[in-house]
Amino acid sequence: MTQGKLIGICITSQGSEAMQSVEQVEAIAGTGLAGDRYANLSGTFQKGDVVAPEEEVTLIEEEALQGAATEYSLQIAHADSRRNLLTQGVALNHLVGRDFHVGEVLLRGIKVCEPCGHLENLTFEGVRESLVHRGGLRAQVLEGGTISIDDSIVPVT
Repeated sequence: MTQGKLIGICITSQGSEAMQSVEQVEAIAGTGLAGDRYANLSGTFQKGDVVAPEEEVTLIEEEALQGAATEYSLQIAHADSRRNLLTQGVALNHLVGRDFHVGEVLLRGIKVCEPCGHLENLTFEGVRESLVHRGGLRAQVLEGGTISIDDSIVPVT
C-alpha cells in the first residue's frame, strides 16, 4: 500500500454547524480531535456522554471528491463532506481494520463512512448518491499528537 498525504483538516464545535478549515489539530486518544463536535460530545448522532471509537475521526479522499465532480457534476468542497481529514494518494477503504499513521498520530480504521441523508440536508441534493462507497473512513485515535497539513499517511505493516 502506498503512502498518502494529508491535504486538509476541518472541524466544527457543534453538530450541524459549518466545518472550519484549520492547519493543524490535536488528536486525543479515546476522544478524537480537540475542538471537534464529537470530542465535545455535541455531535449530531452522538449517544450519551462517551465518544464511540468510530466517532473520533473521519477521513475522505480528495480522489472521491474529484470522482463526484466528474461522474455527477458536483463540486463538493472538503468542508461540505463533513469529514475531518482530506487525504490524497491513499485508498481509505483498504484501511478498515488496519492501523495507520497520520504524521505522529496512530489511528485505526473502523469502518467505511457512508454518506447519509443528514449530509445531503446540510449541503445539496445529489451529494449522498455521489459519495456512496467512497464517503470516507471512520477511525479511532490510538496514540494522540498533533496532526498537520502535509503529514504523511502510512499504514502500519
